[in-house]
Amino acid sequence: MTVTKLIEQFHKLDVGPGQFLQNLLAAQCFLGQADGGAILRISQEQKVDVLALYPQLKKNDSDPQWLTKSIRHAHEAYASGEVALEPLDEPDSSFNGSVKSHILMIPMTIADIGKNVAAFLIATEDKAALEESSQKLQLSTGLLNYSQMRPAQQSWKENCLRLQRAMVTLSAVNQQNKFKGAAMAFCNEVASQWQCERVSIGFLKGRYVQLKGMSHTEDYSRKMKVVQDIESVMEECLDQDIEVINPASKDSTYISRAADSLSKRYGPLAILSLPLRQDGEVVGVLTLERHIENLFTADEVETIRLACELCTARVFGLYESDHWIGATIAVRSRKFLSSIVGPKYTWLKVSMVFIFAAIIFLIFGKGQYRSESPFVLEATIQQVIPAPFDGFIESVEVEVGDEVEAGKSVLANLDTADLVLELAKAQADRLGFEKQASAAMSEGKTAESQIAKERVAKTQAQIKLLEYKISQASLISPIGGVVVEGDLKRRIGAPVKVGDVLFEVCPLEFLRAQLFVPEDQIKDIEEGQHGELATASYPGRRIKFVVERINPIAEVVNERNVFKVRVQLLDTYSWMRPGMEGIAKVSIGQRRYSWIWSRKVVNWVRMKFWL
Repeated sequence: MTVTKLIEQFHKLDVGPGQFLQNLLAAQCFLGQADGGAILRISQEQKVDVLALYPQLKKNDSDPQWLTKSIRHAHEAYASGEVALEPLDEPDSSFNGSVKSHILMIPMTIADIGKNVAAFLIATEDKAALEESSQKLQLSTGLLNYSQMRPAQQSWKENCLRLQRAMVTLSAVNQQNKFKGAAMAFCNEVASQWQCERVSIGFLKGRYVQLKGMSHTEDYSRKMKVVQDIESVMEECLDQDIEVINPASKDSTYISRAADSLSKRYGPLAILSLPLRQDGEVVGVLTLERHIENLFTADEVETIRLACELCTARVFGLYESDHWIGATIAVRSRKFLSSIVGPKYTWLKVSMVFIFAAIIFLIFGKGQYRSESPFVLEATIQQVIPAPFDGFIESVEVEVGDEVEAGKSVLANLDTADLVLELAKAQADRLGFEKQASAAMSEGKTAESQIAKERVAKTQAQIKLLEYKISQASLISPIGGVVVEGDLKRRIGAPVKVGDVLFEVCPLEFLRAQLFVPEDQIKDIEEGQHGELATASYPGRRIKFVVERINPIAEVVNERNVFKVRVQLLDTYSWMRPGMEGIAKVSIGQRRYSWIWSRKVVNWVRMKFWL
């Protein structure tokens, strides 16, 4: 049995797709000397289903090895798009290392089924026989494509005839170099091809359609009644942007009053109006008229539509160029402006409007320009509490951050045990010297009495000094404020020397801020300018200030040249502490937003390229 006879036999079979595939597999295995075959479908969930299998398995039989391997490699075979020939068995030494069986996998697509792979088992050791079977199986697989293509082949002749008539019309139009000749050739050819009594073409001019060509008629006047009626039919078609056929069918949804009036006045006539489109827009209308007995069929309408689509670009291009230069510029300008304000490209136009508005805003809009710089809070008054004498720390009553009252709050106590002992010794020495002075005076020893009295006075001075030191053992802040230095609780019992700074107290009402202004912004800072600052601890609270003093000498802070600017705080809060840092912004004045946002880049470019 030949391949041609198989194709004819299967073409006449009127069976379901499953039985057809089963018969196809049997025929393919017969032609290609294959021992088995299967058609595998790859679903959208990437699962592999067996649509047909030859030979069919019995109920209790398990899947053969070649089918299992084919299912496992179906995805790879279809994704590659090429025919794959893979060995099934391991090489056998008895056959000099040759492979006994092969699996041939052919990817294909079946209508209404989707992605498929045809798999065949070829059991042969001969390479020539293997190649021959592979070619036959690939050839027979084309039977499916042949079966699917037959409906298209039935209408191939009709489509060729339609295309031929449309191409003949286009050829007649392309032979003309002027608009008037092209319009006349178009109308005459359409009238000749479809046996029309009159064919007219009109183009949109402003808001109305004007007749620009009529078959077999070179001279006509727009004042003629027939011309006005034809233009009404064209405008009726253009307004609805749909093909208008008269007489209209019962289920038609378009309006054909003007076409019906033209048909009754000059006929009765069968009328067909088609919109001519260029770049998706209706630019003109073609109207065909012929005897009422010869109505326009659907096939004719489709063919005429094809001819219009092929010829519109040529005719409309000549129509636009057939003007003097001023009219051409006006038409193109109007078209450009209509594309800008028209309903198309909505998001693009909205984006352009926003971009244009942003440009205008940047050029003419003004905002407050602020110089931004870091700062640190400092105390204008800071009381130092030193050690009044050499000694040891006995106790510490406050910590850093505690508030103290002036002359009341005890900060710390120094150990006075040694001072008390020295005081007792000094008091005892004073009594001894007083007795010596009395004894010397009674014995008339004046010199010794004077010496003893001087020793009494010296000892008395030592007593007063020791008593003063003991009275200063409790460290009390002379001013009220917050302890900013003096974390001494870990140093209880440690020695201190007279003059060592133990505590620092700062009154909160005497705080100021020190700004570190970069050198590229210092030229904008002046005394008396106002601004706001925010600390890192409380970023939501703005503290107003006024510039008080600008240090004229730059300093290096964090590897950057800065100028220190001292500002006076106009507002103070209980949570503010010396040493707090944050960002300060000095209000310079009104500037254009384009200048504010591009200032740094422009300055960098000027420095880089020395502009």
